[in-house]
Amino acid sequence: MLIKLVLFLIIFSVIVIFHEGGHCVIGKMSGIGVKEFSIGMGPTIIGFRRGETLYSIKLLPVGGLTIFEGSDPDDDSPKSFRKASVPARFATVFAGPFMNFVLAFLLSLIVIGSVGYDLPVLQSVMDGYPAQEAGLQAGDRIVSINKKPVVIYRDITLWTMFNEGKRADIVYERDGELHTASVTPKFSTKDQRFLFGFRGPMEYTKGNPLQVIRYSLTEVRYWIEVTVKSLLMMFTGKFTVNDLSGPVGVAEVVGDVYESSKDSGIYYVWMNMLSLMILLTADLGVMNLLPFPALDGGKLVFILFEAVTGRKPSEKVEGIINLIGVSFLMVLMCYVMIHDISRLMH
Repeated sequence: MLIKLVLFLIIFSVIVIFHEGGHCVIGKMSGIGVKEFSIGMGPTIIGFRRGETLYSIKLLPVGGLTIFEGSDPDDDSPKSFRKASVPARFATVFAGPFMNFVLAFLLSLIVIGSVGYDLPVLQSVMDGYPAQEAGLQAGDRIVSINKKPVVIYRDITLWTMFNEGKRADIVYERDGELHTASVTPKFSTKDQRFLFGFRGPMEYTKGNPLQVIRYSLTEVRYWIEVTVKSLLMMFTGKFTVNDLSGPVGVAEVVGDVYESSKDSGIYYVWMNMLSLMILLTADLGVMNLLPFPALDGGKLVFILFEAVTGRKPSEKVEGIINLIGVSFLMVLMCYVMIHDISRLMH
């Protein structure tokens, strides 16, 4: 249990450090004063001051915070965030989510460089499924589905997941020639999902440095796309709030990944944890860019409003909107945490 908790805290802390570090570094580079850079929430356990900034670790190992000069309405510091230029404020706010994507890319370099990538080459075709009826064979390489390029095999899985039962025009390559097949996924009662009826590669492919970079970027793109499409499904009612996970749920996932990997050795634990971190940091980057009050995306909306109109939004109105946003997020976090705990107890 202890090692699972330690792994979760390490993963979460690294992700938060990159996110808040992006705000902090770009803020300082833009001439904005940083009063405090903290990891965790609650009372300070350890802290030291360097220059104008207090660097601290808080009691509760969840989240983090970068506090800029001017966060207090009575603070009239010349290095106040509010007095900075529009580009400086935009860059400072955007830097947090952007660094989440940078972290995802750096981790992908390690994973893809070590394990390889899943080419969309068919290993086999299942009897009685649409792919077989359409003439697809083992060794065919899927090029696109409904004109959407397929770069890795998981792009195919992603398409079937978010386009249940829809007909697909598949372009595939065989012996250097392109062919087209119209395939409608069939529901599998065994797998409880729609399938074209083919299987991907049993082994991953390792490439040269340029290919590692290319497929690392693809890995980041893939997880961003998964997060965005999952959010869209929530807004359309296909997912619900109960499908969300908070820190408790994430800690459970970390524990499950550790348990399923430990018998295979430390190398597989390491690779699976890094893969999980890629998902989590990409997810955090996307979530923070949502145009919702109190999130980075909400702050960017106010900054863009000022850039377009030339007028700063009313600080009072902005404060009220952000307070409503924070209150909603706190209620949502509490609900998700209670739901996670309840699910664990049952």
